[in-house]
Formats: sequence, structure tokens, C-alpha cells
Amino acid sequence: MAKKKDRYVVGLDIGTHKVCAIVAEITDEGRLDVIGIGQQESRGLRKGVVINLEATVDSIKKVVEEAELMAGVEIGSAYVGIAGTHIRGFNSRGVIAVSGKNRVIEREDVRRSIEAAKAVSIPMDREILHVLPQEFVVDDQDGIGDPTGMTGTRLEVNVHVITCSSTAAQNTVTCVNRAGLEVTDTVLTQMAAAEACVTADEKELGVALVDVGGGTTDLAIFEKGALWHTAVLQVGGEHFTNDVAVALRTPVNEAEKIKKKHGCALTSMIPEEDSIEVPSVGGRKPRIMARQVLGDVIQARAEEICQMVLTEIRRAGFDRSLNSGVVLTGGGGILEGMPEIAEQIFDMPVRRGTPSGIGGLVDVVASPVYSTAVGLVLCGYRNRVGRGLSAAARPAATGTFGKVTGRLMGWLSDFF
Repeated sequence: MAKKKDRYVVGLDIGTHKVCAIVAEITDEGRLDVIGIGQQESRGLRKGVVINLEATVDSIKKVVEEAELMAGVEIGSAYVGIAGTHIRGFNSRGVIAVSGKNRVIEREDVRRSIEAAKAVSIPMDREILHVLPQEFVVDDQDGIGDPTGMTGTRLEVNVHVITCSSTAAQNTVTCVNRAGLEVTDTVLTQMAAAEACVTADEKELGVALVDVGGGTTDLAIFEKGALWHTAVLQVGGEHFTNDVAVALRTPVNEAEKIKKKHGCALTSMIPEEDSIEVPSVGGRKPRIMARQVLGDVIQARAEEICQMVLTEIRRAGFDRSLNSGVVLTGGGGILEGMPEIAEQIFDMPVRRGTPSGIGGLVDVVASPVYSTAVGLVLCGYRNRVGRGLSAAARPAATGTFGKVTGRLMGWLSDFF
């Protein structure tokens, strides 16, 4: 029975606007096929952080039931995305003397160097979510991907450390547990999204992933195949909706519908003769308006978001090294005209990122909305394959967050 359960990988994306679960099956050929999807409106979260436990648990339960029904299997555990404005990322460096015989670098030396890199003081209310190696340096020779087996006296490693608020992360895990699921592991959402829609070539050349979610916009910058910078900006898709509601004097739920159906982030793409019907508040009659009025409102916010992302990229010092440009994903990335306006502001190539690398119900998940959920499944699949479908290779992270070493070794095996 355990073997049968091992065939399924579940990704659970708990977002500000939607909760989404994807069930995938590992086929006999080693492929990953999506067999079930569940999606519900999210209640109880703000900017990716749980503010109402019961409402969030309820949303997760409904999503899991929907996904189970579609896949025809029972879900017991999931890989869960962690997001929100509490996420912080910084680069660190670890240095050790090689202790082995003949100065040959072994796995233990690699592990010690990473332990040294993450031995930084962080506030009591925060904990380490991921420690991601970027490159190793052996006796001043840099740019090494895997130093195991090389000879040297001094080993250095550059890593990207991602920390999160202990309480925010624990609340998310509690919600998943209360919904009857075990948390196999937690993954930063922009890392999951990058797994699904950024290619290895892009990561090598230098690329920025911009995930425009409901409450936040997440940024991840990759170069030389590794993650170098992460940031979370406090603007997202709901800001577009609120702008439309205020400017067109229409209820928020109607503003969301209008945004999805008629919204365009670049007014020059809207034909002048286009008009839309706008429901009014307080039982007044609906009005007919030029679609360009809606375009003006959305374009102003789209420009602001792109400008904030560009400022962050410049602050991190990567504005000249993103040779592959920008990959735009998330619900906000679907908006018509969004890649075009981003291209104008960033002055570099921009493409819409849709999930790839999976089989099965590909058509259903071929949207930027599912990037994170598909990415979580892919991360889970890599972890499983890296361990020969055995969970014994590292401690489980079920329900608790302290077992950083287990997660660290998990990511290490992905790295090599």
C-alpha cells in the first residue's frame, strides 16, 4: 500500500485569492502526470498570511475533496507553499578547512561548509526556510558546482538563506494539519513557480521571475543556475481590482469580473470604439463606459508594480545581468497587455511563464495561475526521485519547522 501512495505527489498552494491543490502521479516510466485539480476561493488570508484559521481550514478541506474526487485517490500529505510579506532572503558565506585524508573534499566537508554559512544570527521570531548553495570556492578557484572529490585545503560556499516568520509559517502548517493533511515539506512559492516555468538556460544566463499574486508580487533572481535574490512586494492583483471598483464606482466582486473579462494593462492595445457595461452600486442602473477608461486605471497600477520590481532589481544590482530578461507569472500575469507594458518599463525581453515539465491534464493547468501549485508538485517529485522513493533518506518535516537539516539535505541532493 505504501508503494502505491508513493506514486502520488500533491502540491498545495494557499494564496491570498485562491487555494489550489494539484495531484500528480509518478508513472512507471518515471513521468509526472497531473490527474486531479481542486480550486476554491481563498478566505482567511491577507497578503499570503493566515488571519482566520477556521476559514482557511475550510477552504483547504474543500479543495482537497475536489482534487480527491477528480483524481480518484485519497490524499494524505502535501508539499505546501509558503508566501507572504514576512519572507526575507539574504546571501551568506561559509568557510572551512578541509579535514579529510590527502585533503580530498568529501560530502561531510560540503555539509560543514553549508552549516557554517547558515550560522548567522537571526531574530528569535524567525527561522530558516531554505539554505540554497550558489557556488563553491576551493582554494580561490570559484564557480564550482560540486566540489566533492576535488583536492584543496580551504572550502568556501556562497548560499542564499531564506527566512520566514515562525508564527506565520506555523499557522499555515496548522491549517493544513487541521484539514487532515500531513505537510511533507514547505517550499517558498517563488521557488516553486520558477521550478514550473523558468528553463535551466534562463537560470544560467540570468533571469528575474516576477510572480504577480493576489496580495503580493514575488521576485526571484537567478544567475549561473542558482538563486541570488528574493523579495516580496506588497502589491498584487487585488490592488487592480480595488482601483477598478473605486474609479468605476462598482462593487468589488463586479470589479473583479470586469478586470478579468475586459482588463488590459496597455491602453494603446484597446480599440477606441470598445465599450463595457459597468454595474452600479446601491441598485442604480448599469452604465456604459469606454473600455479605455478601464485601461487607464489598470495601466497606472501595472506601471507602478513594474516600477517597484525594477527598483528592487536595481537595488540588488542585477539590472545589467538579466540576459534572459523577465518571466511574468501568477494570476496578475494573465492580464492582457501585462508583458508588453513590462517590456517597456524593464527595457528587456519579457515572456509570460506557464507551467511545463508535466503530463496528464496539461491543458487544464496550462495557465500562469497554476505555476506555484505545479512547481510544488515538481519539487516534490524531484525530492522523491532524489531519494529513490524513500522517505528514510531524511527526517520528515511533518507539522514542525525545526528540522532544517533534513530540508537542507533535501535541497543539497537536488543541487548535485
